[in-house]
Order: sequence, then C-alpha cells, then structure tokens
Amino acid sequence: MNETKRLGGQTVEFLSRPTILGTGVVVGPKEAEGPLGPDFECVENDPMLGQESWEKAESMLFTKAVTECLKKSALSPSDVNFIVAGDLLNQCTASSFGLRALGVPYLGIYGACSTMAEGLSIGAMLVDGGYASRVICAAGSHFCSAEKQYRFPLEYGGQRPPGAQWTVTGCGAAAVGQGGSVKIAYATTGKIEDMGIKDANNMGAAMAPAFVSTVKAHFEDTGRTPNDYDLIISGDLGAVGREIAAELLDKEGYSFGENYKDCGMMIFDSKKQDTHAGGSGCGCSASVLCGHLLPQMEQKKISRLLFVATGALLSPTTTLQGESIPAIAHAVSLEI
Repeated sequence: MNETKRLGGQTVEFLSRPTILGTGVVVGPKEAEGPLGPDFECVENDPMLGQESWEKAESMLFTKAVTECLKKSALSPSDVNFIVAGDLLNQCTASSFGLRALGVPYLGIYGACSTMAEGLSIGAMLVDGGYASRVICAAGSHFCSAEKQYRFPLEYGGQRPPGAQWTVTGCGAAAVGQGGSVKIAYATTGKIEDMGIKDANNMGAAMAPAFVSTVKAHFEDTGRTPNDYDLIISGDLGAVGREIAAELLDKEGYSFGENYKDCGMMIFDSKKQDTHAGGSGCGCSASVLCGHLLPQMEQKKISRLLFVATGALLSPTTTLQGESIPAIAHAVSLEI
C-alpha cells in the first residue's frame, strides 16, 4: 500500500489528479421547472420516457445520460474501461438494465443517495492507480419508482409530512480520465452512522450525522478548513437535515456560512413546487453536480468544491422489521 496516497484514517489523495472529461444529465419535467432548470440540457417532459413502467423509465434515464456523457466527452463505449453506477431500485436494476447494451465492464454500486460521490471516488481511484484510463460514473433515480418501492403507490394519494423529501427524477453521469480542467484532488470515504432514527419520512435527520462525520474527517485528514472551499455541498439533506448538520458542525467548531449549500434545496423551489423539505434520491446530487456545479467550475466561477453526497441505507424490508436508518456520506474534493 502506498502510504503517501493515504491521509489519516478515511481520506486518499490522488497524486495524478484525475479530471472530469465531460458530463451528461437527463431530468424530468418537475426538475426542469425548478431553479436550476435552465442548466439541464436534456429534459424529458414525459415521466415515463416512452416506457411501459416507472422502472423501465428509470433505466432509460441511465441510457440517455451516459450516452450524452460519452458524446460530450468525445468518447465511444470502447474507449471506456469501466462504468461505475448505481440507483435506488432493488439489486440496482435501473443502472444495470439501462447500461447493459453498451458492452462496457460494469461495477454496480449502492450508496443510496450518496452513490454519485461513491462512484467518483472509485472512478478516481481506478484512474489514479493506473487500472483505467477512462471511467464513467453515474447515478440516477425516479420519483415514481422510488415511491412505489419505499412508500406507497402513487394511486394511494397519501399525505406527505413536512419533513419528507421529493425523490428527483434524473440521472447524472461524469467521465473521469486525464486532460480535463476540473481535477479530483481527494476522496474521503464515510463511515456508517446510526443515531436510531426510524422515521423513513425524515431522512434528512438520519443523514445529517453522517455528513458531519465525513466532513470532520476530511478536514482532519487533509488539514483543510471550510474557508479553503468556495462551496461545500451536501447531497440531499434537505431543509431539515441541513439545519441539523449546521448545528452539529458548529458544536464541532466548524462554522459554515454562505459557502454551504444543499443539492436537495437547490434543485426545487419547495414552496412553489410543494416538495416540502426538498429533493432526494441518487439523481438529486448527481444532476446538480453534473448539470450545474461542474459547468460552473469549468467557467471558473468555482475554484474549489467539496461535494459530500449523503445516503440513507434503508430498505422496505428493514423498515417493516422496525430497524433504524443507518446513513453514509462520501466526500470528493474538486478543484481547478
């Protein structure tokens, strides 16, 4: 093991500084109507994407986003060594079915809503370690398939509590290699945190401690502080989770100001669009990162970004068994 690439207990430094070669994003109509709508180049006005089921529609999101990523990166499938992708459906079928026709070696991952950061971490490790020249990292979700799997079918019409979040219909994909302008400097892998929260409609509260744990580890391992970043982004804590996270960080001695934002709060206008605490899902942080944040970095509007995606590691089975909600957060440091 190369100790020079490890910093502390949870962080690795990428000495070769792998870069983002290109991105692809596809979102649904509700996401296009939100504050970041103009940044999403590919919008599907039909939530079914012409498919027979919500699950097949989610797979089509992956097909379209990765195809767009390849096009913008000037790559063909044969140029890609690995695809690292994941989603929210059982056994990650949305990504595996959506990408099966490409014929590219595939690593399916599951980090719930933290999947995009996990994928970028693995992709950068593969490139920095010399095991790949180009890797596609992707994550996506679909509101209707998530509601069907985790809560109730849409036909049920159940009322959503104020702390609930709206799963994003969208998919983001990024090609990792060498030669781009946005560099991946560090990755901090999170530890599983479980504070005993059992309310599946309050995932922000369940994920906030994981965000704080990973951010704290990143700063301790790298010696950096919040002031070293132009922007610190949490994946999708939403309004409830972000407030809790800010309070917990303050107790740890880290003061987060205007440079801390949350993807779940950015993608929707919660009042106008009735999304309550904000957005969630694998596609939330993936769409915001690939459609909004990375282009801003390429335009040099952001020089250093700490992307910390969070995930609630629950399933319908664990919920029915009365289990609490474990959570995870992974951090990726991006810079020009």
